[in-house]
Amino acid sequence: MTTVSLTVNGRAVTATIDPRTLLVQFLRENLRLTGTHVGCDTSQCGACVVHLDGKAVKSCTTLAVAVDGSSVTTIEGLASGDALHPMQEAFREHHGLQCGFCTPGMIMSAVDMVNRRGNHLDEKTIREDLDGNICRCTGYHNIVKAIAAGAEAMGKAGAPLRQAAE
Repeated sequence: MTTVSLTVNGRAVTATIDPRTLLVQFLRENLRLTGTHVGCDTSQCGACVVHLDGKAVKSCTTLAVAVDGSSVTTIEGLASGDALHPMQEAFREHHGLQCGFCTPGMIMSAVDMVNRRGNHLDEKTIREDLDGNICRCTGYHNIVKAIAAGAEAMGKAGAPLRQAAE
């Protein structure tokens, strides 16, 4: 067993875990943050995407001990109180979901895309950057529309592109 300390969604957490514990397991099982999903266990689907020190990572292939001392933001940490993050609101408004299983990973990847590329994203860029995020229910059309709208809304709302260091 080993001890890890992280900042998760702005809150300091420490736990004693098996060194083989994946970050997604730590988030879901130890912290009960179940918005981060496990879809494939092989880093193929993107349902497990979280932000690690402000950058998107797939938590299903990241060991929790490897990120000791880091800051993690999950889908639960994007909203500000009852106010959804602009990207979350865009997914709701543009119905960028169907069953919703991939949605948390899609949103976390989309916010990272805006962080890296800015607020004006074209369809080709969005579709290329979604490589590694799989939706088994939709044709991606509304997801792409939602990401474009969310990117614009993040710029208009003055939403910080990067989460503040917690």
